[in-house]
Amino acid sequence: MKRTHTGKVVAVTGGAAGIGLEIARQFAVAGARVCLGDLSGSAARAAAAGLPGTVHGCELDVTDERSFHDFLAVTEAILGPVDVLVNNAGVMWVGSFDAEPDSATARMLAVNLHGVIRGVRLAAPAMRTRGRGHIVTIASIASKVSPAGEATYAATKHGVLGYLTGVREELRGSGVRLTAIMPGVVDTELAAGTDTGAAPLLQPGDVAAAVLDAVARPRFEVTVPAHLGPLLSLSGALPQWLRDFVLRRTVPNQVAAVAGSSARTTYEKRLLRGESDS
Repeated sequence: MKRTHTGKVVAVTGGAAGIGLEIARQFAVAGARVCLGDLSGSAARAAAAGLPGTVHGCELDVTDERSFHDFLAVTEAILGPVDVLVNNAGVMWVGSFDAEPDSATARMLAVNLHGVIRGVRLAAPAMRTRGRGHIVTIASIASKVSPAGEATYAATKHGVLGYLTGVREELRGSGVRLTAIMPGVVDTELAAGTDTGAAPLLQPGDVAAAVLDAVARPRFEVTVPAHLGPLLSLSGALPQWLRDFVLRRTVPNQVAAVAGSSARTTYEKRLLRGESDS
Protein backbone atom coordinates (compact mmCIF):
# COMPACT_ATOMS: atom_id res chain seq x y z
CA MET A 1 0.00 0.00 0.00
CA LYS A 2 1.31 3.45 -0.90
CA ARG A 3 2.17 5.56 2.12
CA THR A 4 0.00 8.45 0.93
CA HIS A 5 -1.16 9.35 4.43
CA THR A 6 2.22 9.56 6.11
CA GLY A 7 2.15 11.75 9.22
CA LYS A 8 -1.60 12.27 9.34
CA VAL A 9 -3.23 11.96 12.76
CA VAL A 10 -6.34 9.79 12.48
CA ALA A 11 -8.93 9.09 15.18
CA VAL A 12 -11.29 6.15 14.61
CA THR A 13 -14.40 5.43 16.68
CA GLY A 14 -15.60 1.86 17.16
CA GLY A 15 -12.08 0.83 16.24
CA ALA A 16 -11.48 -2.40 18.16
CA ALA A 17 -13.09 -4.73 15.61
CA GLY A 18 -14.68 -5.03 12.19
CA ILE A 19 -14.65 -2.06 9.83
CA GLY A 20 -13.10 0.31 12.38
CA LEU A 21 -10.15 -1.97 13.05
CA GLU A 22 -9.51 -2.42 9.33
CA ILE A 23 -9.67 1.36 8.80
CA ALA A 24 -7.12 1.83 11.57
CA ARG A 25 -4.90 -0.89 10.09
CA GLN A 26 -4.95 0.53 6.58
CA PHE A 27 -4.21 4.04 7.80
CA ALA A 28 -1.33 2.74 9.94
CA VAL A 29 0.13 0.82 7.00
CA ALA A 30 -0.19 3.98 4.91
CA GLY A 31 1.97 5.89 7.41
CA ALA A 32 -0.65 7.63 9.53
CA ARG A 33 -0.56 7.88 13.31
CA VAL A 34 -3.76 6.41 14.65
CA CYS A 35 -5.81 6.47 17.83
CA LEU A 36 -8.68 4.02 17.91
CA GLY A 37 -11.45 4.28 20.45
CA ASP A 38 -13.94 1.69 21.62
CA LEU A 39 -16.37 1.09 24.47
CA SER A 40 -13.91 -1.40 25.92
CA GLY A 41 -10.63 0.35 26.58
CA SER A 42 -8.85 -2.97 27.03
CA ALA A 43 -10.15 -4.20 23.66
CA ALA A 44 -9.03 -0.94 22.03
CA ARG A 45 -5.54 -1.21 23.51
CA ALA A 46 -5.25 -4.88 22.52
CA ALA A 47 -6.34 -4.08 18.97
CA ALA A 48 -3.88 -1.20 18.76
CA ALA A 49 -1.04 -3.42 19.96
CA GLY A 50 -1.65 -5.76 17.04
CA LEU A 51 -1.29 -3.06 14.39
CA PRO A 52 1.90 -1.75 12.77
CA GLY A 53 3.31 1.74 13.24
CA THR A 54 2.12 4.30 15.74
CA VAL A 55 -1.29 3.22 17.00
CA HIS A 56 -2.89 3.87 20.38
CA GLY A 57 -6.11 2.51 21.86
CA CYS A 58 -8.47 4.41 24.16
CA GLU A 59 -11.80 3.90 25.87
CA LEU A 60 -14.56 5.80 24.10
CA ASP A 61 -18.31 5.98 24.53
CA VAL A 62 -19.65 8.04 21.63
CA THR A 63 -22.94 8.55 23.50
CA ASP A 64 -21.14 10.47 26.25
CA GLU A 65 -20.00 14.06 25.63
CA ARG A 66 -17.12 13.96 28.13
CA SER A 67 -15.87 10.62 26.84
CA PHE A 68 -15.78 11.81 23.22
CA HIS A 69 -14.14 15.10 24.21
CA ASP A 70 -11.49 13.24 26.18
CA PHE A 71 -10.85 10.82 23.31
CA LEU A 72 -10.08 13.68 20.95
CA ALA A 73 -8.02 15.48 23.61
CA VAL A 74 -5.95 12.37 24.36
CA THR A 75 -5.39 11.79 20.64
CA GLU A 76 -4.11 15.34 20.24
CA ALA A 77 -1.94 15.12 23.37
CA ILE A 78 -0.29 11.89 22.23
CA LEU A 79 -0.18 12.28 18.46
CA GLY A 80 -0.93 15.91 17.61
CA PRO A 81 -3.97 17.76 16.19
CA VAL A 82 -6.50 15.44 14.57
CA ASP A 83 -6.35 15.57 10.77
CA VAL A 84 -8.98 12.89 10.17
CA LEU A 85 -11.84 11.78 12.38
CA VAL A 86 -13.59 8.59 11.26
CA ASN A 87 -17.06 8.27 12.79
CA ASN A 88 -17.37 4.50 12.52
CA ALA A 89 -19.16 3.37 15.69
CA GLY A 90 -22.59 1.97 14.91
CA VAL A 91 -25.19 -0.55 16.08
CA MET A 92 -28.11 -2.27 14.37
CA TRP A 93 -31.19 -4.15 15.56
CA VAL A 94 -33.00 -6.11 12.83
CA GLY A 95 -36.61 -7.27 12.81
CA SER A 96 -40.21 -6.17 12.43
CA PHE A 97 -40.76 -2.52 13.41
CA ASP A 98 -43.40 -3.42 15.99
CA ALA A 99 -41.16 -5.99 17.68
CA GLU A 100 -38.24 -3.61 18.12
CA PRO A 101 -37.49 -2.99 21.83
CA ASP A 102 -37.53 0.65 22.87
CA SER A 103 -34.02 0.18 24.26
CA ALA A 104 -32.78 -0.86 20.80
CA THR A 105 -34.41 2.21 19.24
CA ALA A 106 -32.80 4.47 21.82
CA ARG A 107 -29.40 2.82 21.40
CA MET A 108 -29.38 3.19 17.61
CA LEU A 109 -30.37 6.85 17.83
CA ALA A 110 -27.75 7.51 20.50
CA VAL A 111 -24.84 5.78 18.74
CA ASN A 112 -25.58 6.03 15.03
CA LEU A 113 -27.03 9.52 14.88
CA HIS A 114 -26.22 11.50 18.01
CA GLY A 115 -22.76 9.93 18.21
CA VAL A 116 -21.97 11.27 14.72
CA ILE A 117 -23.45 14.68 15.51
CA ARG A 118 -21.37 14.81 18.68
CA GLY A 119 -18.17 13.82 16.87
CA VAL A 120 -18.63 16.46 14.18
CA ARG A 121 -19.53 19.15 16.70
CA LEU A 122 -16.47 18.39 18.85
CA ALA A 123 -13.90 17.91 16.07
CA ALA A 124 -14.87 20.33 13.30
CA PRO A 125 -14.36 23.68 15.10
CA ALA A 126 -10.66 23.00 15.79
CA MET A 127 -10.21 21.83 12.21
CA ARG A 128 -11.89 25.00 10.95
CA THR A 129 -9.56 27.13 13.09
CA ARG A 130 -6.54 25.36 11.53
CA GLY A 131 -8.06 25.65 8.07
CA ARG A 132 -7.85 21.93 7.35
CA GLY A 133 -9.24 18.58 8.41
CA HIS A 134 -11.48 15.77 7.24
CA ILE A 135 -14.37 14.02 8.97
CA VAL A 136 -15.37 10.71 7.42
CA THR A 137 -18.56 9.04 8.59
CA ILE A 138 -19.37 5.40 7.93
CA ALA A 139 -23.02 5.71 7.02
CA SER A 140 -24.70 2.98 4.95
CA ILE A 141 -26.50 2.42 1.71
CA ALA A 142 -29.44 2.57 4.14
CA SER A 143 -28.88 6.34 3.98
CA LYS A 144 -30.53 6.10 0.56
CA VAL A 145 -32.88 3.11 0.87
CA SER A 146 -34.76 1.61 3.79
CA PRO A 147 -34.89 -2.19 3.89
CA ALA A 148 -37.78 -3.90 5.63
CA GLY A 149 -36.52 -4.93 9.06
CA GLU A 150 -34.12 -2.00 9.36
CA ALA A 151 -36.54 0.91 9.67
CA THR A 152 -34.93 2.62 12.67
CA TYR A 153 -31.40 1.83 11.54
CA ALA A 154 -32.18 3.36 8.13
CA ALA A 155 -33.76 6.37 9.85
CA THR A 156 -30.51 7.01 11.74
CA LYS A 157 -28.48 6.72 8.55
CA HIS A 158 -30.85 8.98 6.61
CA GLY A 159 -30.46 11.41 9.52
CA VAL A 160 -26.68 11.21 9.35
CA LEU A 161 -26.67 12.07 5.65
CA GLY A 162 -29.07 14.96 6.21
CA TYR A 163 -26.98 16.30 9.09
CA LEU A 164 -23.73 16.08 7.16
CA THR A 165 -25.32 17.80 4.16
CA GLY A 166 -26.27 20.80 6.28
CA VAL A 167 -22.96 21.02 8.15
CA ARG A 168 -21.03 20.66 4.89
CA GLU A 169 -22.67 23.84 3.63
CA GLU A 170 -21.78 25.65 6.86
CA LEU A 171 -18.14 24.56 6.49
CA ARG A 172 -17.90 25.49 2.80
CA GLY A 173 -14.63 27.33 2.16
CA SER A 174 -13.22 26.51 5.60
CA GLY A 175 -10.82 23.78 4.49
CA VAL A 176 -12.74 21.14 6.46
CA ARG A 177 -13.99 18.24 4.35
CA LEU A 178 -16.89 15.90 5.11
CA THR A 179 -17.46 12.49 3.57
CA ALA A 180 -20.28 9.99 3.96
CA ILE A 181 -19.23 6.42 3.12
CA MET A 182 -22.28 4.34 2.19
CA PRO A 183 -21.52 0.63 1.89
CA GLY A 184 -23.90 -2.22 1.27
CA VAL A 185 -23.92 -5.20 3.62
CA VAL A 186 -20.48 -5.83 5.13
CA ASP A 187 -19.29 -9.14 6.56
CA THR A 188 -19.20 -8.09 10.23
CA GLU A 189 -20.99 -9.09 13.41
CA LEU A 190 -23.33 -6.11 13.03
CA ALA A 191 -24.73 -7.61 9.81
CA ALA A 192 -24.78 -11.25 10.92
CA GLY A 193 -27.72 -13.19 9.52
CA THR A 194 -28.86 -10.44 7.15
CA ASP A 195 -29.29 -10.65 3.39
CA THR A 196 -27.25 -8.69 0.82
CA GLY A 197 -30.02 -8.45 -1.75
CA ALA A 198 -28.73 -7.87 -5.29
CA ALA A 199 -25.41 -6.43 -4.08
CA PRO A 200 -22.30 -8.49 -3.25
CA LEU A 201 -21.26 -9.12 0.35
CA LEU A 202 -18.50 -6.65 1.19
CA GLN A 203 -15.47 -7.14 3.40
CA PRO A 204 -14.25 -4.58 5.97
CA GLY A 205 -11.22 -3.99 3.78
CA ASP A 206 -13.46 -2.76 0.95
CA VAL A 207 -14.90 -0.05 3.18
CA ALA A 208 -11.52 0.88 4.66
CA ALA A 209 -10.02 1.26 1.19
CA ALA A 210 -12.88 3.60 0.26
CA VAL A 211 -12.18 5.70 3.37
CA LEU A 212 -8.49 6.10 2.58
CA ASP A 213 -9.27 6.92 -1.04
CA ALA A 214 -11.85 9.53 -0.03
CA VAL A 215 -9.30 11.24 2.23
CA ALA A 216 -6.74 11.21 -0.59
CA ARG A 217 -9.32 12.37 -3.17
CA PRO A 218 -12.02 14.21 -1.18
CA ARG A 219 -15.67 13.90 -2.16
CA PHE A 220 -18.85 14.02 -0.16
CA GLU A 221 -20.84 10.89 -1.03
CA VAL A 222 -19.11 7.55 -1.61
CA THR A 223 -21.05 4.34 -2.20
CA VAL A 224 -19.41 0.94 -1.88
CA PRO A 225 -19.44 -0.60 -4.41
CA ALA A 226 -19.23 2.55 -6.50
CA HIS A 227 -21.90 1.55 -9.04
CA LEU A 228 -24.63 1.67 -6.39
CA GLY A 229 -24.59 5.48 -6.44
CA PRO A 230 -25.61 5.92 -10.10
CA LEU A 231 -28.13 3.08 -9.81
CA LEU A 232 -29.83 4.70 -6.83
CA SER A 233 -29.88 8.07 -8.58
CA LEU A 234 -31.47 6.46 -11.61
CA SER A 235 -34.09 4.67 -9.51
CA GLY A 236 -34.93 7.98 -7.84
CA ALA A 237 -35.99 9.37 -11.21
CA LEU A 238 -38.50 6.59 -11.80
CA PRO A 239 -42.23 6.92 -11.05
CA GLN A 240 -43.12 5.56 -7.62
CA TRP A 241 -44.73 2.32 -8.83
CA LEU A 242 -41.71 1.44 -10.97
CA ARG A 243 -39.25 2.48 -8.25
CA ASP A 244 -41.06 0.21 -5.78
CA PHE A 245 -40.92 -2.65 -8.27
CA VAL A 246 -37.16 -2.25 -8.77
CA LEU A 247 -36.31 -1.78 -5.09
CA ARG A 248 -38.38 -4.76 -3.96
CA ARG A 249 -36.29 -6.94 -6.27
CA THR A 250 -32.92 -5.51 -5.30
CA VAL A 251 -33.17 -4.38 -1.65
CA PRO A 252 -33.36 -7.29 0.81
CA ASN A 253 -36.27 -7.90 3.15
CA GLN A 254 -34.42 -8.32 6.44
CA VAL A 255 -37.53 -9.34 8.37
CA ALA A 256 -37.66 -12.43 6.20
CA ALA A 257 -33.88 -12.89 6.33
CA VAL A 258 -33.66 -13.12 10.12
CA ALA A 259 -36.96 -14.92 10.77
CA GLY A 260 -36.33 -18.08 12.80
CA SER A 261 -32.56 -17.44 12.88
CA SER A 262 -30.38 -17.23 15.99
CA ALA A 263 -27.44 -15.68 14.10
CA ARG A 264 -27.98 -12.26 15.69
CA THR A 265 -28.93 -13.33 19.20
CA THR A 266 -25.58 -12.80 20.93
CA TYR A 267 -24.87 -9.50 19.18
CA GLU A 268 -28.30 -8.04 19.88
CA LYS A 269 -28.22 -9.05 23.54
CA ARG A 270 -25.00 -7.03 23.85
CA LEU A 271 -26.59 -4.17 21.92
CA LEU A 272 -29.53 -4.04 24.33
CA ARG A 273 -27.09 -3.96 27.25
CA GLY A 274 -25.21 -1.10 25.61
CA GLU A 275 -22.07 -3.17 25.10
CA SER A 276 -21.61 -3.01 21.32
CA ASP A 277 -20.67 -0.03 19.17
CA SER A 278 -18.84 -1.47 16.20
